[in-house]
Amino acid sequence: MAVAGGTRERSGPAVPHPLSARVAELVPSSGWAPLRLDQVWAFRDLLGYLALRDIKVRYKQTVLGAAWAILQPLLLTAVFTVVFGRLADVPSDGVPYLAFALAGMVMWTFFSAGLTAGSLSLVNNAAMVSKVWFPRLCVPIAAVLATLVDLAAALGALAVVVLGLGLVPGPGVVVLPGLVLLAAAACLGTSLWLSAVNVLYRDVRHMTPFLVQLWLFATPVVYPSSLIEGVWRYVFALNPMVGVVEGTRWALFGSGTQVGPLVLVSSTSALAVLLGGAYVFRRLERTFADVI
Repeated sequence: MAVAGGTRERSGPAVPHPLSARVAELVPSSGWAPLRLDQVWAFRDLLGYLALRDIKVRYKQTVLGAAWAILQPLLLTAVFTVVFGRLADVPSDGVPYLAFALAGMVMWTFFSAGLTAGSLSLVNNAAMVSKVWFPRLCVPIAAVLATLVDLAAALGALAVVVLGLGLVPGPGVVVLPGLVLLAAAACLGTSLWLSAVNVLYRDVRHMTPFLVQLWLFATPVVYPSSLIEGVWRYVFALNPMVGVVEGTRWALFGSGTQVGPLVLVSSTSALAVLLGGAYVFRRLERTFADVI
């Protein structure tokens, strides 16, 4: 098309303005909506960063550092061995009480540490949760993953004690990774419940230590589940950590009776806790940024 001055303007497709791009609104799902684990996977670098940061912060400015991951279950086991193994003469299914209690304490320490960290994870990361969008599931998952490092160190110490006492684990030891997965599922599920509710009601912060103490004595860490007989044993196994602790002892020492059904009941319970925690977390997730 001719214009003044003898120049010609070429016609062509319109070039969109860079600011005219569509803006996507990110709206958290709720209820039984998919967990969008694909988003968690897409943010796996952030997940790893959060887990590594939690590990570093946990032992920052400590003299013994990561050695506390080994010392904590060992010291507690030593106390329990004197009180329950010697003074109270609690049975230990034919296994030296030190090894019996330590096997349970190692798994319990992992669960309790992960639960405590996971329940406070959202509030402890309030600045990031309120200002930056990312899958909120990354926060409690990272808190639980960070405690796996402590568990690995504690399992190494457990292996040294077991072999030092002349005990040789049988082929059942191959199920140990599955029991770790079961403990992690129970820990994450409970953490999802507590971390989500803790955003709304900070009473959870004060309630969690008391809950952990009660849960310890509701778990056969210092006593065998064989003390509970009949159908009540399976009611007892609704506590997911019952299957974890009894399964660990069976895997290492071949001790315990009817451990398989206990692990099955505990696995079902852990799955229910995980699904319930995911439901509550997704339902409350939309309020996190505003309330926290």
